[in-house]
Parts: sequence; C-alpha cells; structure tokens
Amino acid sequence: MGSCHTVGPNEALVVSGGCCGSDGKSYTVGGWAWAWWLITDIQKITLEIMTLQPKCEDVETAEGVAITVTGVAQVKVMTDNELLGYACEQFLGKTVAEIKSVILQTLEGHLRSILGTLTVEQIYQDRDQFAKLVREVAAPDVGRMGIEILSFTIKDVYDKVDYLSSLGKSQTAAVQRDADIGVAEAERDAGIREAECKKEMMDVKFQADTRMADSKRELEMQKAAFNQEVNTKKAEAQLAYELQAAKEQQKIRLEEIEIEVVQRKKQITIEEKEILRTDKELIATVRRPAEAEAYKMQQLAEAQKIKKVLTAQAEAEKIKRIGEAEAGSIEAVGKAEAEKMRLKAEAYQQYGEAAKTALVLEALPKIAEQVAAPLRRTNEIVILSGDGGRVTGEVNRLLAELPVSVNALTGVDLSKIPLLQKMTNPQA
Repeated sequence: MGSCHTVGPNEALVVSGGCCGSDGKSYTVGGWAWAWWLITDIQKITLEIMTLQPKCEDVETAEGVAITVTGVAQVKVMTDNELLGYACEQFLGKTVAEIKSVILQTLEGHLRSILGTLTVEQIYQDRDQFAKLVREVAAPDVGRMGIEILSFTIKDVYDKVDYLSSLGKSQTAAVQRDADIGVAEAERDAGIREAECKKEMMDVKFQADTRMADSKRELEMQKAAFNQEVNTKKAEAQLAYELQAAKEQQKIRLEEIEIEVVQRKKQITIEEKEILRTDKELIATVRRPAEAEAYKMQQLAEAQKIKKVLTAQAEAEKIKRIGEAEAGSIEAVGKAEAEKMRLKAEAYQQYGEAAKTALVLEALPKIAEQVAAPLRRTNEIVILSGDGGRVTGEVNRLLAELPVSVNALTGVDLSKIPLLQKMTNPQA
C-alpha cells in the first residue's frame, strides 16, 4: 500500500528508497508522486528565492585601508535534476535559515577575498563591476551546492577613518576649481555665443516671420480649400443622410405595411374563425331548431296533406256515390220523362193538330207571363188618347197580331182554330 504526495510549484518532492533495496531517487517539481509505505522516504526542499545580506567589516583593501562593505544577494535552488540532486545532498532536511547561513558564509568569504585585491577607489567608484566580480567568483562554489545567484548588488561602502570622506573632499575641491574655471569660460563663451545667437535669432526671426506669413497665407488658402471641401462633403453627407433616411423611412414603411398585411391576415383569419364560430352557433341555435321546426311543420303538413287527400278522397267517393245515385235518379226521371214524352208524342200523333193546339194553349200563359214580366214593376199604364174608341182598336190590333207571333214561334197557325178565329175576328 502507499499514498500520493503533491507539492506546489515553489517546492521539490524527493522520493527515495524502494523495493529490493533500491537506492534510486526521483525529483518532482510542482506535481505529484506515489510513495510506498515503510519502504519509501518522502522529503521536500524549498525552491523559493532567498534574500541574503552579506556584510564584511573592517576588511583591508589592496592599499591597507579598512572598509566595511554590505550587499544584497538573491539566490535559489536550481531545478535541473543533476543540480537539484546536489542541493538535496547538501541541504535536504535543513531549514531555510540553515541553508541561508551556509550560502551567506560562502558569499561573505568570496566578498572578503575580493576586497583585498581592489583599491578603495575601484570599489567605491565602480560598484557594479565589483558586484559582477563577486558574482562571477562565488557562482562556481554555490553552483556546486545546487544554488543559483540571481542577483548581487553592493548596498553600502564606508570606513571608520574618514578615508572616503577625505577622498571626497579633495575630489570636491578639484571639482569646485574646475567648476569655477568652467563657469568663467562658460560666461565668456556665453557672451560671444549670446551675441551670435542674437544675430542668428534676428535672422531666424526674419526668416520665421517670412515663413510665418507664407505659412499663414498658405494656411488661409488651405482653410478656404478645406472649408470648400468640408462644405462639399457636408452637403454630400447631408444629401446622403437624407437619401439614406428616405430609404430607411421607406423600409420602415414597407415593414409597417408588411406588419399591417400580417395583422390584416391575422384579423381576416380571426374574422373567418369568428364567422365559422358564428355559423356553427347559428346552426346550433337557429338552423338546427329551424330545421327541426321545419321538419316538424313538414311532417305536420304531410300529415295534414294526407288527411286532406284522404278527406278529399272520401269526399270524392261520397260525391261519386251521390253523383251515381243522382245519375241513377236522373236516369230514372229522364227515362220517365222520355216515356212520358213518347206517350205524349204518340198521343199527339194520334190526335194530330188538336194535340199541338192544346200544347200551344198550355204554353200561352207562360209566354204571356214572360212577356208581361217587365210590366210587373209598373204601377199603372196611362194611354193618352182623346178618342175612347181608339183604345178598343189597339186591343183588337194586339189580338189580331197574336196568331202571327205564335205561328212564328211555334209553327202553329192559331187562325185555323175556330175558337181563336172568333176571338181575333169579332166581327165574323
């Protein structure tokens, strides 16, 4: 059995040991490794930057001047497997303070040995070169420990016998002297140069004014051209804007029309659905009841029709039977009348003219009745005549004309009947 171990990018994991007495080692930087229980050893070493401050006090230089030098160094354990193995051999199991102490002593030793080969002026005036020299000399030794010097700088250099300050004073005096001479020469040169500069300034000013006037003129011309171009572009932009705005407005209007068309289609669809709904509602509420009522009325009408047909058929049958009975009766009456007429005809034939006269005489009252029918509504008849005998003459004339009329109507000549002859001809 075993377990998994992990480390961050600022640490290295060292796995040593194994089965069958193996002395192999594996290094893992910022990852994980598997370790068997009891037979595998797990250790960690830091890879973080370590800051050291080496300090050498009262170290004599090549001129025998005792000075004190302090520096700042940045070091770290290298991650190359071979160099990391060197560092593990030297520092595995030690604390960071212990590691710093070993490296610090190494750097201070090299710093002390280098100070003995240089003068104060070399150390003080060229600190970067001094620090580079220390780094180059110390790098092989600390590299064999698996340590890399990232940077080394000299922080401070001073002494207790005021050598550096005296050196600074003499240098300061020389610098001050040189500075005064330089100031005088500079003032002289400055006067000459000032006059030359004034002349050059006037020339330059004139040329500058000329160029300024030319530039101003060109500027105005360019401004005018620019303004014209700007105005043209503005006009074109305005026209393009208005054209684009019109196009956009047209697009918006087209979209609005499309929306209105879609809305209208939807409205039409809704109206069609409403019409269908109303139609179904009318069918359910009006048409179906109306159809039912119409069917009811139709059935009632059919029943009434059948009733009337049956009634008419019964009535027709009744009338037929009555007609047949009346026809039989009429036939019997007709036969009786015919028999009567036959008998009359036979009697008339037997009696001859006497029978015809009898018939005419029987018909005369009826004829007289029909002729006198219009006179029934007459209350009285007044005959205007001054001669009383004339009235009698009119009556006689009417009686004389009567046989002619009867003969014309019936073909019977009444003038041949003796009785009527006496009536129509009283004088005979």
